Amino acid sequence: MRTGSLRLQHPRLDADALGPFRFGRMAGKVLLTHDTGEWHLLSEPDFQALLAGELGPDHAEHAALLAKGFVRDGMDAEAVAERFRRKKRWLGMGPHLHVVIATLRCNQSCKYCHASRTDMDRVDTDMSLETAKKVVDTAMQSPSPYIAFEFQGGEPTVNFDVIKFVVEYGREKNRQEGKTLDFSLVTNMTCMDEEKAEWLLANDVLLCTSLDGPQHVHDWNRPWTGKGAGAYDTVMKWISYFNRRYVELGRDPELWHVDALMTTTRKTMDHWREVIDLYVSLGIRNIYLRPLNPFGFITKTWKVVGVDMPEFLRFYEEALDHIIQLNRDGVQIIEGTAALFLQKMLTPDDPNFVDIRSPIGAGTGQIAYNYDGTIFPSDEGRMIDAMGNPMFALGRVGETSIQDAIRHPTVRAMAVASLLDGLPQCHECWNAPYCGVRPLHNYMQAGDLFGQRPNTPKCMQHMGIARMLFERLAADDDGSLARIFQRWTITRPRETPPPATGND
Repeated sequence: MRTGSLRLQHPRLDADALGPFRFGRMAGKVLLTHDTGEWHLLSEPDFQALLAGELGPDHAEHAALLAKGFVRDGMDAEAVAERFRRKKRWLGMGPHLHVVIATLRCNQSCKYCHASRTDMDRVDTDMSLETAKKVVDTAMQSPSPYIAFEFQGGEPTVNFDVIKFVVEYGREKNRQEGKTLDFSLVTNMTCMDEEKAEWLLANDVLLCTSLDGPQHVHDWNRPWTGKGAGAYDTVMKWISYFNRRYVELGRDPELWHVDALMTTTRKTMDHWREVIDLYVSLGIRNIYLRPLNPFGFITKTWKVVGVDMPEFLRFYEEALDHIIQLNRDGVQIIEGTAALFLQKMLTPDDPNFVDIRSPIGAGTGQIAYNYDGTIFPSDEGRMIDAMGNPMFALGRVGETSIQDAIRHPTVRAMAVASLLDGLPQCHECWNAPYCGVRPLHNYMQAGDLFGQRPNTPKCMQHMGIARMLFERLAADDDGSLARIFQRWTITRPRETPPPATGND
């Protein structure tokens, strides 16, 4: 084909010889990816030979390409289909994550807060026990065999009676339902006391707190309401308390420990190494390097605390390489977002992380219940509602069934807006088997659920992280990094040990 003096060169293509795949170029190689999560790196000449149907059985790459589903002739189509079914087995299970907003009251004034907090005297924003009962009844309607209740706020421990009620009533109701139940608490630790702590330990409630780094970073990000001081010392005290008690109770510290989340702000940029080293010193084995969400108070304070996505990714890459080096030196710590992608890349399963999947888990993998019983597809939907837009309210507990919430037009719209196979550019992107679209983020930033890919920050983030991982795997000549990354994908269920027996 000629256009004036321009000759357009097209590769020779024998489509009948090829299985379905997407491809991209990185690290001087061509990356092939498959919907099953399989991937393979080829040199450019070998890729051209593959396209032309000339990469035959005698080629060194042929057997692996055939086994992974990239070559059609001799491919076990049923085995490939089974791998795909396994990867997507969460489809149709229904919401498993149920976020319970126990209260909006909070005693901190975090610079990036997106939780629509209220002052500590606003007891009218506490969930009632009557509403809590309806929340459990609604959540247990989900067809999912696994239900996880996650308590959030505000600071949920200021309404501790609701936490206790949901745990106790949920377990009572589950005697008939026979599901696997988990309970977790997201807390800033500032209202913790020994009585609450011992009840949480006795009832196997998992704990997650916020720890943004060393004291000068954490307290700058998360000051007390109306005070200049922060809560770093309190957080450290209770992390130590719980981790000590887990050991005293005979629980495996690899599985039973306080998890912590950090949020990346402008303050983090100059102190990222200190943040990671603090987590290591505390024995925290998983650090999520998270960018800011575009919700709530952050819209007013972005110029002070905000970090744009290109700058976040530069920070993330430096931090990721530091974490990898720590692993090479024998330190066990993983980066949480990378670990999610690696589970998709290196294992036959998908972690079903509701925010990074296709379609998105909002409304179909998770549900959020506001303190007043309003149902939302996710906590972000609740935040948008608190900002004055009721678009994402799905109904109310006691009036709306879980089935009605799942089938709500807003949930359907978000599913369509996040189904990568149907989105321009996403449908042919090499990262599609590992990625996920965030329609609520698109709505906040661009005014519609779809956004303009690949210009959305979440697309930049997911593409950037996946590329970093593949580039490092491509350069992993001795397999040492692959072994580290494989360890990052290993998960073990937490089991409560039986009580000690024997003669005293």
